[in-house]
Amino acid sequence: MDPKKIEEIEKQARQLRRDIIAMVGKSGSGHPGGSLSAADIMASLFFCEMNFSPENVKDPDRDRFVLSKGHAAPVLYAALANKGFFDKEWLNHLRQLHSPLQGHPDMRKVPGVEASTGSLGQGLSWAVGMALAGRMDHRDYRVYALLGDGELEEGMIWEAAMAAGHYHLDHLVAIVDYNGLQIDGKITDVMSSEPIAQKFMAFGWETIGILGNDVRQILEAFEKARQNKGRPTAIIAKTTKGKGVRFMEDRAEWHGKAPNAEEVQQAMQDLA
Repeated sequence: MDPKKIEEIEKQARQLRRDIIAMVGKSGSGHPGGSLSAADIMASLFFCEMNFSPENVKDPDRDRFVLSKGHAAPVLYAALANKGFFDKEWLNHLRQLHSPLQGHPDMRKVPGVEASTGSLGQGLSWAVGMALAGRMDHRDYRVYALLGDGELEEGMIWEAAMAAGHYHLDHLVAIVDYNGLQIDGKITDVMSSEPIAQKFMAFGWETIGILGNDVRQILEAFEKARQNKGRPTAIIAKTTKGKGVRFMEDRAEWHGKAPNAEEVQQAMQDLA
């Protein structure tokens, strides 16, 4: 694996994190913790793995991405802006009245957003439908869905997982951002979804466990998923909530709280 490519993606991930802190801090609201934990995954998807760009956004053969945990919209907006889907100036208007960048992504208003998500649990069903459509239309695109570990408490996730396994959707990849925390605390205290990998396996999925803040492991997992035939792939990515900002790391209170001006400055120093 090319070390220069890995370094490039790591730089992109740091930029995504800086953009997340800037936009959430300016708006005074948003979800920084789970956006920061997913930055390495998103950078790997948008700047290496996926066949998806502003140039092919209408191409029926493009890869699809669904942010199932829609509250982590800041990391999606940062990825789309840095990829060139819209002007980065838009990031200054997160959650403002009449801004296209609302608290959850809107496919009608934001270029590059494939699915309007926010009601937890629904995104994986979107992705399953896209994967089924690709098969019926004889397309060879791939579908990627990013799930939260707390989101796995939603029953609809497992209905979608059952359908994906039943239809052998080997061009579907679900990535679980497994940071261990949700808005009310540890997932194991609120409503444990453990054992996560075994549950997906029971529904007919191939599973891969990785450290989700390690770009090399992320890219290796995507390559393994491409080689997997006859079943969908679930990547269980162990991450750190608030990754990259020391005072936010592994703290549930930063799930949905915006940093103040002083905290933004402190976070930017960590992300320099």
